[in-house]
Amino acid sequence: MPENSQHSDARLGIGIDFGTSNSAAAVFDGEQVMLVQLAVPESIMPSANYIDRQYVSAIGQKAINDYIAGNRGRKVELSAELLGEARTGTGGGESAMGGLGESDTAKVYGQSFNDGSLPGRLFRGTKRLLGNRLNDRIAIFDRSFRLVALVTPILVGIRKALEAAIGKSANHACIGHPVNFEGSGGERNRIALDRLRESYGYAGITQQSFCPEPTAATISYLHNNPQSCDELVLTVDFGGGTLDFSVLRRSGSSFEVEATHGIGLGGDRIDQCIFQELIFPLLGKGERWSRVVEGSPVDTLFPFGEYEELLINWPVSYMLNQNKYTAPVMQRMVQKDSAADKFRRLYDLIQQNYSYQVFEAIKAFKAELSVSESAVLDIPEIDIQVEVERWEFEAMIAPLLFEFEQAISKILDSAGYQAGDIDLVLRTGGSSLIPAVKDILDNQFAGKVVEHDPFTSVAAGLAIADYHQYAEAELS
Repeated sequence: MPENSQHSDARLGIGIDFGTSNSAAAVFDGEQVMLVQLAVPESIMPSANYIDRQYVSAIGQKAINDYIAGNRGRKVELSAELLGEARTGTGGGESAMGGLGESDTAKVYGQSFNDGSLPGRLFRGTKRLLGNRLNDRIAIFDRSFRLVALVTPILVGIRKALEAAIGKSANHACIGHPVNFEGSGGERNRIALDRLRESYGYAGITQQSFCPEPTAATISYLHNNPQSCDELVLTVDFGGGTLDFSVLRRSGSSFEVEATHGIGLGGDRIDQCIFQELIFPLLGKGERWSRVVEGSPVDTLFPFGEYEELLINWPVSYMLNQNKYTAPVMQRMVQKDSAADKFRRLYDLIQQNYSYQVFEAIKAFKAELSVSESAVLDIPEIDIQVEVERWEFEAMIAPLLFEFEQAISKILDSAGYQAGDIDLVLRTGGSSLIPAVKDILDNQFAGKVVEHDPFTSVAAGLAIADYHQYAEAELS
């Protein structure tokens, strides 16, 4: 990286970190970084888009609030979706009247998934879909939307917040991205970046450069901590959707990226793990169900597995409010035994669409465990209050921590270094605050680990990169 990058003094650097769970933006004037209030007075905004039946879009926390309000207590009634009509003939050729032989017209229906009373669709975590070629179009009510059209409103909101903050047009930015987008196939990163370019272009950000998120986090640290010495820096960016690494060599005021690596492991998976391990047993998982079927008594495990996937993905958990899901729960919760209360909780969660509140409670619980040896998972909406020791939490997520350790080995191997060669380790991203994650890094890189702005380092680094107009090839 050249020491004297070219820039215009009148030009502000703009960085946009469109994340899986949350988004942030920053501007840099050559001296100071300013975070933009995307959700006044907060600088962090949920990466969410809600589209109602009039195709009016809401973004951020308002999108989530609209989704929750529209689905609370609403009964889902699915109907078969009409795909078209097909003519079937029983005779051959034309009839004497000049028409076709005896025939019937049959309507062709698709899978039963059309929710006629659905007030709107919520899209969160759309970034996860960007690298999958098969996700080019998504049906919303009776229209088909390209994936880029679902991302663009969020980016438009970010651009407007930027322009309100700086008082002028914001048509350029350095744009963050994970090292590897989620998906399969060698082209997923190219596909995802092409879609991001298109979405940002529609949002009015026409002058674009791109930078891997862990590299951006490193740039912001180097700016805040200038040194003349040479050092090898490993950055660990453990966010909501992905785990990303970069190895960068600093030489005075210049730097060179030597290796990057990323996997689809983030805080969202940890939250789902907590839901499964702590909450599922309190909702009826593992309990038996006795009933009479066609005059004969039947005793089986309650089919909790049919509920699990929808429970841990809160944007679609409203789908549980269908008779095929609620009827078994209602039958089970009236049985007079010790498990009845568990199924009453499950029914309340489904009926009132409380999955989002459950995940918010999990996030608060996880944050408390980052500073205390024990914490209480408190979910008053479904009458759950359970205390957990930190070591119990770490045992729950042990498989994910093992993935984390394997990823560290992978980035070191890719760069051709051993742990002892690294001079400095930067720890950033919300999931990097988990004590077990800290311990793994401290054990491997004793005395070298520094926490760096867990939630805003990427946006700040992107703004600095945009100001100095660093070349994309040098950032990758």
